[in-house]
Amino acid sequence: MRVVLAQPRGFCAGVERAIEIVERALEKYGPPIYVRHEIVHNRHVVDRLRAKGAHFVDDLEEIPPGSVTIFSAHGVSSTVENAAEERGLPVIDATCPLVSKVHSEGQRYANQGREIILIGHAGHPEIEGTMGRISGRVHLISKPEEVAGLEVADPEKLAFITQTTLSVDDTRSVIDALKARFPAIVGPDTKDICYATQNRQRAARELARLVDVVLVVGAPNSSNSNRLREIAAEHGVPSYLIEDAKALDIRWLAAAQSVGITAGASAPEELVQGVIARLRELGEVELTVLPGVTENVRFRMPPELADADRSSRQMQP
Repeated sequence: MRVVLAQPRGFCAGVERAIEIVERALEKYGPPIYVRHEIVHNRHVVDRLRAKGAHFVDDLEEIPPGSVTIFSAHGVSSTVENAAEERGLPVIDATCPLVSKVHSEGQRYANQGREIILIGHAGHPEIEGTMGRISGRVHLISKPEEVAGLEVADPEKLAFITQTTLSVDDTRSVIDALKARFPAIVGPDTKDICYATQNRQRAARELARLVDVVLVVGAPNSSNSNRLREIAAEHGVPSYLIEDAKALDIRWLAAAQSVGITAGASAPEELVQGVIARLRELGEVELTVLPGVTENVRFRMPPELADADRSSRQMQP
């Protein structure tokens, strides 16, 4: 069987930073460390950190007074941040810098007196955090058909921002519909879209053109992993989202001569290698890696942990 790996795949810089923050906090302060929500959307990552002494909670009330607290990569609302301060919790913020950038852009537009149109998926932790970071009115939409139903105070004073796990391609039709109805609307340049999301989706499209079946390694609650599977399926290729090698159904491969593998931004490479090992148990594997973008972005550690990072090469977003 020919097995083709997408490039890039798996961890992005924001996820790597978030996981490293938890690990360094455990080393510096000792367990237990409390993390609000899953640090990233991957059960294997969460279980590994839990075994080291990280406790994942849904509510700040579950955290004992004075305990070191980490906000997840998805970001939190101002209400959550203020509640942590009121309870005297020492907080380390692991919000992805690209998510923080969206927060800043949204608030900048709100300060200009604009209503905000947020393009994203309701219920996603990043969306909840972003909506809770912007003072003023925010409208959440995810499809171009929803634009017609928007009721705004002043069509001349609008701005849009997007969830970072959506790519330029994901948002293009919605933005086009917004501009058609509200010609004066403003928004960030496409270069502000998350580089990792765009790169992985581009690689998934290329992969789907070359193989008979696509396997996406990622968590079922991972927005970007689900989108990778959808992208491959849109090219007419049977595509499956699996958490790990145990979830692989060999019946999917019955008629396949070639299998493509990619991974969501919160899926560790060890899970990809586990899937390859499972395929090798089924027969001989010819492994190739698609040429693609090499990502070398690294985000700064938060100031609380920066003293442990002085020797590392750092890059601002």
